[in-house]
Amino acid sequence: MKKLIVSVCIAVLLPSAAFAASSRDDLQARIDAARTVLDQIMNAQDRGIPSNIMAHATCVGVVPGLKKAAFVFGGQYGQGVVTCRTGHGWSAPVFIRMAGGSWGLQLGAQSTDLVLIAVNERGFQDLLKDKFKIGADAAASAGPVGRNGQASTDWKMSAELLTYSRSKGLFAGIDLDGTSVSQNQDDTTTYYGHEHPFEQILKGQVGVPVGAVPFVKDVARHFVAAKQRQ
Repeated sequence: MKKLIVSVCIAVLLPSAAFAASSRDDLQARIDAARTVLDQIMNAQDRGIPSNIMAHATCVGVVPGLKKAAFVFGGQYGQGVVTCRTGHGWSAPVFIRMAGGSWGLQLGAQSTDLVLIAVNERGFQDLLKDKFKIGADAAASAGPVGRNGQASTDWKMSAELLTYSRSKGLFAGIDLDGTSVSQNQDDTTTYYGHEHPFEQILKGQVGVPVGAVPFVKDVARHFVAAKQRQ
């Protein structure tokens, strides 16, 4: 019953984000926003993602402006893009959805930028699934921050995904247990003009569309810079 109520709350609180069809211009704007978010976070000096984490990234996902709303029950919904490292660079992006709920007395709304870093092959495989739940189907933890500090090595042993958030200018690791991540095949098909399986795109078997080149190059630039700082 609790899950049903939370699902209804998400649908009621966030109808336009959850059900509106996206045009190609909408999707290009989402990719551009993801690039801006990543740049701002990576340029945050000693409050950014640690180099030794970015240097191990197998995939990078950015969800600009995840919406969180609450009135007694809470819900959150956001859409973003993911690119993964291949043998010849970083892949063309795919589109994902993130949704979750919370229980308790709450009131208010806010927008949060999210960054997901897959740090090993298991994290990469998670993103090839149609849908998975963080904390249940995929081991994830709040990522450490601090560009100039050495992040704990615990994540190498236990985490598949490291998760970060930025809200009102504050950047920190975040616990996203219970949040579902699903492939947005409709948006991906709209952006590419015809259907491609996520696995095909994320393994680098589909060329990067012109509009996505700046985002993919940006991820590659931050990855190379992190490698050089090791």
